[in-house]
Amino acid sequence: MSPMTIRDIARISEVTVATVSRVINGSPLVKEETQAKVEAVIRENDFVPNPMARGLSTGVAESVTVILPDISNPFFAEVVKGISAEAEKFGLTTVLYDTDENPRREATALRNITRHHTRGIIITPVSDSAASGSTALELMTKRGIPVVLVDRDTPNSTFDGVFIDNVTGAREAVDALIESGHRKIAVVAGPTDSKPGRERLAGYQQALEEHGIRMDDRLVLQGDFRLDSGYTETLRLLSENLGVTAIFSCNNLMTLGVIKALREQGIAVPGGMGLVGFDEIPALDILGMPITHVARPTVEMGRIALSLLVDQMERGTGDNRLVQRVTLPPALVRQGSENMNKE
Repeated sequence: MSPMTIRDIARISEVTVATVSRVINGSPLVKEETQAKVEAVIRENDFVPNPMARGLSTGVAESVTVILPDISNPFFAEVVKGISAEAEKFGLTTVLYDTDENPRREATALRNITRHHTRGIIITPVSDSAASGSTALELMTKRGIPVVLVDRDTPNSTFDGVFIDNVTGAREAVDALIESGHRKIAVVAGPTDSKPGRERLAGYQQALEEHGIRMDDRLVLQGDFRLDSGYTETLRLLSENLGVTAIFSCNNLMTLGVIKALREQGIAVPGGMGLVGFDEIPALDILGMPITHVARPTVEMGRIALSLLVDQMERGTGDNRLVQRVTLPPALVRQGSENMNKE
């Protein structure tokens, strides 16, 4: 008699393979009654999860394609970790494309995919205002290839996706600076043609409004989620002598650029300038420069993205399917860098 597989558990429980995986991994996305039903079937059948027995086909590893804008960014590296860990449970391998925040490279990656077999696509689009990228992804779904978005969106999106509540995260970050006594707070914003860029700037604006602080356009620095933009924009800000006492940086790489500029100008971090960033930078803790930051469950984002993709593999990509869009909460981690300089 063949050993029980994850597909058998799904069939008996009358749920998808992805739902069984979520139960096995303790995902909070499963309803209590569904979790109880699946767990009962697992116990009754003495099922022991085996990654090699969870494939979506007959033991042959199949691939999913992951398209990301900057794999050197630790955030995306953690997302890939979550995707890969979840994919292994289903006997899936991952093929990774790095678009380097370049729409042409993204278009090339999507064209290449059409020439090779893939079970599905997980993508963080370079821009959510480019209709061409969205059209290419829509063509994929019409061909029966599932698509899941991570972190960024597409115009009028009907794709499944996993995102972060950027507005809340940014607002709490700026709240922390205001509560520490800052009133002249600059923001190194991300590109306005991306969901995170727009939403984090909106959170900054909300925090100022809620505390009765007039927004000064001179303090809104336009970055591009790269280190160099954080560096050059911070140097420009400091040269203008606007009396800024704190900076909110909208992603981890720009935060590194901000720190580089501040240190070059002899401004201590933390201490000389209030600073809060979006996303954790573990290397700073090692260097003794802990930064208050907005943390995201990055590995979980990857796991959920792959789980949503498997759901589509099971259910199909037809027009009548239920679109699943998951928004996860961030968490503000206070490490003291938001405080005013007491000297």
